Amino acid sequence: KHRICLVCAQKTNTMVFLVLLVVCDISVTQSSLICIYLCVVCLLQYKGMANLHVFEDWCGTSIAQLRKNLHYPLYPHNRTTVKKLAVSPSWTNYGLRIFGYIHPYTDGDFLFAVASDDNSEFWLSDDENPDNLKLRAYVGKTGREWTAPGEYGKYASQISDLIPLQKNNKYFFELIHKQNDKGTDHVEVAVSVSAVPGLIVCVCVCVRTDESSLKAADVNHIPQTIASHVTRLQRSSQTPPLGVDMLRADPRDSFHQVPLLDRVRLQGVLPDCIYNPSYSIKGYPLMRYQGLQFVHLMYVYPNDYTRLTHMENDNKCFYRGDPYYLERYGFSNYIQLDLPENEVKYKGTSNNECFCDVFKFKDNNHIGMEIQDNAIHIEEVGEGGEEDDAWVNQGFSEDEDYELTNRAVYDVEVKWCQTFQAKPLDLHALRSDWIDLKCNVSGNLLLEESEALSVVEAFMKKLNQKYPRQFSLEHIVNIEKKPDYSRGSRYLLELELLEASGRHLSLVQYIYVKRTEVWGSHKKQKAQGEELKLCNPYSFYWNPTAIVHFIIPVKNQARWVQQFISDMEEIYRTTGDQNFNVIITDYESSDMNIEEALQSSYLPRYQYLRLSGNFERSAGLQAGIDLITDDHSIVFLCDLHIHFPPGFIDTVRKHCVEGHMAFAPIVMRLNCGATPLEPDGYWEVNGFGLLGIYKSDLDSIGGMNTKEFTDRWGGEDWELLDRILQGGLEVARLYLRNFFHYFHSKRGMWNPMLSRKTNFKGTDTS
Repeated sequence: KHRICLVCAQKTNTMVFLVLLVVCDISVTQSSLICIYLCVVCLLQYKGMANLHVFEDWCGTSIAQLRKNLHYPLYPHNRTTVKKLAVSPSWTNYGLRIFGYIHPYTDGDFLFAVASDDNSEFWLSDDENPDNLKLRAYVGKTGREWTAPGEYGKYASQISDLIPLQKNNKYFFELIHKQNDKGTDHVEVAVSVSAVPGLIVCVCVCVRTDESSLKAADVNHIPQTIASHVTRLQRSSQTPPLGVDMLRADPRDSFHQVPLLDRVRLQGVLPDCIYNPSYSIKGYPLMRYQGLQFVHLMYVYPNDYTRLTHMENDNKCFYRGDPYYLERYGFSNYIQLDLPENEVKYKGTSNNECFCDVFKFKDNNHIGMEIQDNAIHIEEVGEGGEEDDAWVNQGFSEDEDYELTNRAVYDVEVKWCQTFQAKPLDLHALRSDWIDLKCNVSGNLLLEESEALSVVEAFMKKLNQKYPRQFSLEHIVNIEKKPDYSRGSRYLLELELLEASGRHLSLVQYIYVKRTEVWGSHKKQKAQGEELKLCNPYSFYWNPTAIVHFIIPVKNQARWVQQFISDMEEIYRTTGDQNFNVIITDYESSDMNIEEALQSSYLPRYQYLRLSGNFERSAGLQAGIDLITDDHSIVFLCDLHIHFPPGFIDTVRKHCVEGHMAFAPIVMRLNCGATPLEPDGYWEVNGFGLLGIYKSDLDSIGGMNTKEFTDRWGGEDWELLDRILQGGLEVARLYLRNFFHYFHSKRGMWNPMLSRKTNFKGTDTS
């Protein structure tokens, strides 16, 4: 009944032979015996492990979606090993990359097969060189494909062609898997050799690199292959994906590259005037978090397309209607149905009924019969009925086919000729400058074109009076209006000018339009032929050379710190702007040497401060603020998970005015699986944690509140906002194009605590 099998394995480093006696059932197949032998050899000679990299918190089902992950493939959440190519961690929304070397146990032609839920790819090189990888087998490309565990024959792509391998060689392989939040997660690879029929889930593998002693920031050993490599975000065409108009090219995006017209040359173009807006609440007592009510939006021209139209299927708050009504009735109240020509009005008919020719079905001399609820009736199946009767619930039985096809069933009459009228709808004009905390897709307020053009025309007239025939208006890049309904409105003009010499210059200037006592608004002045009263708001000007300090407190966020440094390097390469400084305060991070990473970077300026104890955001920010010696520089309280547009530093400078104004740009939070080129998400209208303010102004209001907000955060931004407004400053609030917050979960953030339910050993998961 039993047979004894002798399996020998050699441990090469000590030349010790292991003799293993295996008592097997007589029915054990040859492939199973080979599998036993193979696993013993792997365990002793090759350690029987492969590198496993885990990318958590990433939605989607396709491998293409995994490759869009910001950290793929160099900065996984976890780096560990796996003993066999069959993994099921019982988790959701993740991607796996398993790689190493395969050691054939014999010469021959091999078949490899892969199964997974959801998509997966198995790559194998012709030799040990990762550069020679080839895709051998896969489950799907679109994300809709999946298999049950061990199901290798569902798709033709799951099984590879015959691959000749030699026993004494090793071959680099890579297994990639993407799992969403549904189904039983698994991925496995099986192998078969032509000499032995049948598939066996037993592949002799070994690690490419022992990562047990490496930090998360050590990535030079990670292979970048044709299957997995770093790709830069870039638009494939001028047409934005998903219909996101914000991604279209806009002159604002590259305006920082145009040389700036010196402010000295603008002196005397407009007279100076006292700037004392009526909405200043300096010294006004505020209740905790009441300052939010005193922050108003600005108007912009031309349209910057910050309205998230591609997200309005999920959120129609822009239309100001009752959500329940919009969901049920749509926009029927926006239209007025036309009455048909030659209408014959009958008693009891409504105005919306038309009597044009329509196609009607006739049966038994009845026309236009109404559909009744019981027009189609399927008898219920009682308990204990025949098995075939159960099909009634799924559709129609054979006995019912004839009966049902002869019942009188009529389509609803469709009024194809119905026309309607709709008035032009400008919902932007109906919006106020109050911040709507319940609507996170609306975007910036739009300034009327006539108003924008009249202000620019008046300014260019004054400029030409000062410099006759020296400047001409080439392009209106951007205009921002801050209304003051009591005293006047402030405008930021960003114009591209053409000098007489042919040189293009950028003009960025704050101007003020006074409110007259007679008419009260410049539009009525214009209607009466009066000239707009433009002036320079006294001491209200921006400094184009001010140093901007980005301050970030961190703890064990290696992959995000490295990404932030790379983003800052990219801004430096793109703009050549040296007047910014990166300050990182580090709460004893153990996953990377941040100071060393800063030293090896291409950043023009940086500062590093190591702190001890638990992570405290307010204290970490204040420690960074205290490192700044120039009171006339700008502090930007930053977050680690941000994607910056190229001209962001200049944008901060333009909207921070010392003694007058701080800047709180509104960031777009990306959804799980979204990227800056496919930006599904919403505007973070509630948060003020991303804030630019002059060091002198921040010091004057007391800096960060480190007493109340220690090792917790949430609310410290609103508390700081209260003090900024009470200090007499205003806060510029603007939806900023291409300014994104990357999705990340808070599981294990800063102080990771893992449940025993997971099979992975984590470091940090931000």
